[in-house]
Amino acid sequence: MAILWLSLSFIYLIYLHGACVIYILSIATANFLLAKVFARTKYFPYMLWTFNIFFLFCNRIYEGYSFSIFGQQFEFLDNFRGTFRWHICFNFVVLRMISFGYDYHWGQLDSHFDEEKHVTRCSLCKLGKTCYVLRQERGLASDSCSFSLYLCYLVYAPLYLAGPIISFNAFASQLDMPQNTHSFKDVARYGVRWLFSFLLIELMTHLFYYNAFVISGLWRELSPVEIFIVGYGVLNFMWLKFLLLWRYFRFWSLVNDIETVENMPNCINNCYSLESFWKTWHASFNRWLIRYMYIPLGGSRRKFLNVWVVFTFVAMWHDLEWKLLSWAWLTCLFFMPEMLLKSASNAYKVESALGEFLLRELKALSGAVTITCLMIANLAGYVIGPSGINWLVSSFLKREGVPVLGGVFFSLYVGTKLMFHIQDLRSRAHSPK
Repeated sequence: MAILWLSLSFIYLIYLHGACVIYILSIATANFLLAKVFARTKYFPYMLWTFNIFFLFCNRIYEGYSFSIFGQQFEFLDNFRGTFRWHICFNFVVLRMISFGYDYHWGQLDSHFDEEKHVTRCSLCKLGKTCYVLRQERGLASDSCSFSLYLCYLVYAPLYLAGPIISFNAFASQLDMPQNTHSFKDVARYGVRWLFSFLLIELMTHLFYYNAFVISGLWRELSPVEIFIVGYGVLNFMWLKFLLLWRYFRFWSLVNDIETVENMPNCINNCYSLESFWKTWHASFNRWLIRYMYIPLGGSRRKFLNVWVVFTFVAMWHDLEWKLLSWAWLTCLFFMPEMLLKSASNAYKVESALGEFLLRELKALSGAVTITCLMIANLAGYVIGPSGINWLVSSFLKREGVPVLGGVFFSLYVGTKLMFHIQDLRSRAHSPK
């Protein structure tokens, strides 16, 4: 299967990138050799990260490299660069190369994964199915990690352009043993739901002009309540746009019996904490960050430092822009009080009904603050830029803006309490009777 998908994916790759496939193959081959030669050494993770971050930055700085820099005799190849810029797609290839490197590196060491313990605790595995976590944690034999399998993983056509991101172990195991967690009916139903989502975004595009207000700059002429409506609409449109992209590619992967993590399993309007938001927005990327970056950096023992490193990498992985760095650092800044409050609430034991009520109210208030901060950070990173933040804040602190800000905050507070009730209903529905 690896050879078949590799052949099909290369045809797709040549259509997308033309002669630039040479760059992808060259960097990918160097990464494979790096892993094969140095995977057993304790310095391998540093070498792997240095190699991949170096090319991540160089690809963007030199905009995919011109063939003419290697000599005038190669200049003609610049006329055959395909239909899509290869260095944009290569960001996802970098994640896959790091995943392969780590999974292969850990495969050379003693595994600490207790498969029997996992099977007894996992609801899917108890039913005789194989969950994603089991596929990911169950290592492959060294001789199974061939160059053809590695290349197939990097350029697998259904997931190549935008993901969702899948670990090397999980992908390789499904080539030999296809996923059994989703039936044919499940996959067909998934495709029909995607069609309904597509119709919804078509409806939004034709009837609601949030993005036009932002792109044209007319949002600066609006009243505070209108600015909130436009900003809220833009974020919901972004959520639906990414949902369509990721679920389209995941659908085609499921058709081929390869399961990936579902991005955006929850609606954007059903997240009241930064942690839950990032676990459900780009969920596959979040799992990748936790597995290959957050845990190797020390995990929760250094969480107040690690969150800055992780989000800075996320911003630079997307693009080398100041507005993305401002989004990352604003998000980290807003993360700090949430982590402190979470640590304090976990340490505090509620012993009375009044204490439980007060704790719930405090969580609802902090949820409203978190949603406000999330909106500001995402508007700064993806819509108005850092220069627009001062103007946005000042417009809400004016006389006509303060009542709107109060109304918005109260609405978010009520919305957060509603999310609590939804969460309680779900937990009751899934709890054993």
